[in-house]
Amino acid sequence: MSRGFDLIGPAGRLEALSEAPVGERVGGAVVGHPHPLRGGTMHTTIVYRSAKALAAAGFEVVRFNFRGVGSSAGVHDEGRGEQDDYRAALDHLEASGARPVVACGFSFGGVMALRVGLSDTRVCALVAIGLPLRIVDPSFLSECRKPLLVVQGEDDPFGAPAEIEQKLGGLIAFQLHTIAGVGHFFEGKATDAAAAVAEFSRRHALAAAGSGQ
Repeated sequence: MSRGFDLIGPAGRLEALSEAPVGERVGGAVVGHPHPLRGGTMHTTIVYRSAKALAAAGFEVVRFNFRGVGSSAGVHDEGRGEQDDYRAALDHLEASGARPVVACGFSFGGVMALRVGLSDTRVCALVAIGLPLRIVDPSFLSECRKPLLVVQGEDDPFGAPAEIEQKLGGLIAFQLHTIAGVGHFFEGKATDAAAAVAEFSRRHALAAAGSGQ
């Protein structure tokens, strides 16, 4: 069951929800939502489904509304301050003892997860769902050494799977999971996308825990 609480970010209160892990906790996960100016919230279907799947896989999960969304304080900052919002969620998981952590998000939230999680030592693996490759330059990932999963709809207008593979396929620990027959919002197949997120996240969290991370 989801539990509402407040994160305290640099712009003020952030409306958040946590999911308790089912069974033994294997780590923590943050799931960021799509673009705040295009209707994205922590209740977006794929964000909700991913949070539930991760909890079922043993993660303590945090999802939240970025600044200016819902009851969260502040105003949209074009992806700059939103990275600090994401870090506030990581701080919450650290305080609760949930490690290792997977940084995850959908579309805009996925970009925030990658930008923050790439260099954050608390994060063992990265997940971008519906990576908007035609909007965001992925060159910042060129030195990525962490396990990275991209879950992409076969017909995503913001980045075809072949483009994702071309741009990121050379990374050491990159994995692409394509969901057939869907676009950016995984219409009717959000559960399938979430299952891929949970399987990848659990596998790498267990590996990180086993290595002492």
